[in-house]
Amino acid sequence: MNFKNKVIWITGASSGIGKALAIELSNQNAKLILSSRNKTDLALVKNQCKNAINVKIIPLDLENYTDFTTDVNKAIFCFGHIDILVNNGGISQRSLAENTLISVDEKILKINYLGTVALTKALLPYFIENKSGHFVVTSSIVGKIGTPLRSSYAASKHALHGFFDSLRAEIYKYNIAVTLICPGFVNTNVSINALTGNGNPQQKMDTATQNGIDATKFAKLMAKAIYNQKEEVYIAGFKEKLGVFLKRFFPKLLSKMIRKLAVT
Repeated sequence: MNFKNKVIWITGASSGIGKALAIELSNQNAKLILSSRNKTDLALVKNQCKNAINVKIIPLDLENYTDFTTDVNKAIFCFGHIDILVNNGGISQRSLAENTLISVDEKILKINYLGTVALTKALLPYFIENKSGHFVVTSSIVGKIGTPLRSSYAASKHALHGFFDSLRAEIYKYNIAVTLICPGFVNTNVSINALTGNGNPQQKMDTATQNGIDATKFAKLMAKAIYNQKEEVYIAGFKEKLGVFLKRFFPKLLSKMIRKLAVT
């Protein structure tokens, strides 16, 4: 597995899975374009990458998704072309639906779904023209299974599956691949930054997240899935993978199990 001379654009690259993936792909000799809202943190990630000269930074806010044309042009200009877009940017949630302001639902959908779709559509004509390209999307096990405290987050991730499954069928003729990555619990700051019902960050680490897969290990598995152009991959613990299986074949049993999950 080697990404030498591959140009890969990663959103949500300033922390968590995006940061770990950037470091892993730099070790695989990829040329990287890193995006998120936080330019300072992106610079820190760049400095941790191998051959920082092959890492460029483009600040990007997925919530402001109305026109990404300029950002796409900047990204293409960085190295002259783009091979892979990793749609990794997003935000999680920790609140009951009944306690969640509609403005929070809207914010999560803007960032996780509409921002991702808008950036994909902005880059799509370039991939079509070149008859080559690869869209990678960081979804979630919750993109397959809805669980308590994640109603808006689950909705946004389910929406990504619907859009990108449809897109995959439409762009196959152009030699463009789509890979959906479904993480289970990964040890990152995702729960600390997760939005509560009033829109404020939770500002604490969940036990399950803290005990999740190490981000560096996750990034290696994600890179392998990208390299092999897998259509959909579950990188998760046994229980999370079991949930996907039960959802498909024994949905009533899964519903009973989910109702018993601790809700705080």
